[in-house]
Amino acid sequence: MEAHMPNGSDDGAFSPGNIDFNAFYRGGAALPGTGFVLDVVPWGIDGPQPVLVALEESGRLSGDILDAGCGLGENALYLAGRGHRVTGFDAASGALEQARARAASRGLDVTFVQADATTLDGVQQQFDTVVDSALYHCLDGVQRTAYSAALHRVTRPGAQLHLFCFADVTWPGFSLPVMTVSQDDLHAHLDEHWQISGIELMDYATAFTRQYLQEHQADLEKAGISVEPGALRTDDAGRALAPMWKLHAVRR
Repeated sequence: MEAHMPNGSDDGAFSPGNIDFNAFYRGGAALPGTGFVLDVVPWGIDGPQPVLVALEESGRLSGDILDAGCGLGENALYLAGRGHRVTGFDAASGALEQARARAASRGLDVTFVQADATTLDGVQQQFDTVVDSALYHCLDGVQRTAYSAALHRVTRPGAQLHLFCFADVTWPGFSLPVMTVSQDDLHAHLDEHWQISGIELMDYATAFTRQYLQEHQADLEKAGISVEPGALRTDDAGRALAPMWKLHAVRR
């Protein structure tokens, strides 16, 4: 999920700019303005995202695939296990170390590259498909524009972009407005390089359970994250669901 290293700011509230992503992967990150260490990687569900599984099973992923902000690599590893050629990139070295170890333990051939999403320096291969599973909303406006251009540079003509990001709609039981994205925002930052063919709302599984959020509700709210555990929607595995935009676009 990570885009770039944090800028070190700490304004006392949760925002992309003051998240130490590497800390998540190395055992937990302290939330700004609190002494609470969030010891769960919010997007780490120890397997591929169900929405990605459904996308792959629909036959819409093809050619050389780039997993943008691959994190611990579970999406990339799932795709490799399904016979796809996959490269994952992330800025967090801690995530990539674990992703490479998981690939080796499962005998899967996936290339993992450390790179900044806004430049993709070091990513030289040309790709036919990009999957962004919760990276875009970690960027600010200027970074989103640069990211769009960087993806254009490393993809082939006609490449497909499948992007999942937090939607600016009501979240039952959970509120994180600083990281939500509007459809207008997606058009503003992607349209120059990508022809958007569809944006729809869907559910995205998180690593949070109702019990975990209830136990740490006070700490989360100190960091500006509003939680109402009783109102949460969960999947069959008890994981809290977040509303996401599911975007499809074609390279211009």
